[in-house]
Amino acid sequence: MYEANLSWKPLQKILESMVSQGLIDRMDASSNRDKRTNTVFGITQKGENVINYFNRGKEFLKIEEIAKSRDI
Repeated sequence: MYEANLSWKPLQKILESMVSQGLIDRMDASSNRDKRTNTVFGITQKGENVINYFNRGKEFLKIEEIAKSRDI
């Protein structure tokens, strides 16, 4: 939360949206030794697929940028 420079309410909205889309799962961590939180989030297979999809797209954009710079 702090590293992403997000306040609590926007972060909660983002997490809820991701859970509702099936990108992440909410898991109970109350038995965890770290008492700062009772909930942790884990990425689902669908979430991993979305990340891979965007990473492939990002690589495609790099190829396009290189091709355009050569045309100039």
